[in-house]
Amino acid sequence: MTTAFAMRPTTTPDASTTVPAAAQPIQGMPAWYFGFEGVLTSSFDILKAFPAAWPVLVVLGATNLLVSLTVMRSRLKLLKALWKGRKTRMLAIGLLALRFAVHAGLGALGLAMESTAAHVAFAVGMGAITVTLLWFDQRVTLRALAKN
Repeated sequence: MTTAFAMRPTTTPDASTTVPAAAQPIQGMPAWYFGFEGVLTSSFDILKAFPAAWPVLVVLGATNLLVSLTVMRSRLKLLKALWKGRKTRMLAIGLLALRFAVHAGLGALGLAMESTAAHVAFAVGMGAITVTLLWFDQRVTLRALAKN
């Protein structure tokens, strides 16, 4: 199967030979980009802990969108490939289900999170889980794309 990556020849730094683009590794999203996603995933609990933080979260969301459409523009193909993958969509749905399940489960046990510390701890946990899973999903996708 040929992909768009294999169709474009590029030159090496000395411009004496051309290397097929498929031989070049596809750049993944940088780790700091996943930090944006982790914070946005944690936003519900951040708002529960600090209700006045919503303007900061709106600015971070807008910055995430702006960075995605400008700085990371060259990596949009990877991002599209990630979201086309069933695993990535299931990961997003799974994280949402995890949030509801934990909150509902704790509420059913009479241990609903009402303190600031509990919401902060849950936000940090959800952010860490999100960053880790997105990094792993990207790694698997990059390996799959490199084999094609």
